[in-house]
Amino acid sequence: MPRRKSTETTTLDIKGAKIGEPVPKAIIDTKTASVGVPRQPDYDPREDLSALRKQIDALQQQVLDLARSAKGGAGKAVRQTEAAVKLYPVTTVLLVAAAAGALVLAGRSASAPRHRSYSPLDELRDLYHALRERV
Repeated sequence: MPRRKSTETTTLDIKGAKIGEPVPKAIIDTKTASVGVPRQPDYDPREDLSALRKQIDALQQQVLDLARSAKGGAGKAVRQTEAAVKLYPVTTVLLVAAAAGALVLAGRSASAPRHRSYSPLDELRDLYHALRERV
């Protein structure tokens, strides 16, 4: 039957270890001359949870403030755009047409097949294959 583990700490022999004496399987604290695991304070998760809740509330408030400022900035941009279109209708139409044309040209150049240039390395490779076929 296995021995029960003791929960209390024992003190070290200050005189020194004796030959053949069993070495305890525990934490040895040389400052207090004690063997064993010191008592741990009771853990209360409520303190950590309350700190986390406070942090989450602060983050939510920051997100709400940022959303309000972004919404206000977007509304201001919309009003400025509407005013510019009312003041300069022809220029606005030309700018939109130019942007659409640029997008069309960019799309065409991206979809166009790219031709590979013929390099001197390719010529040497072809010459090598032709010579190999002859041999």
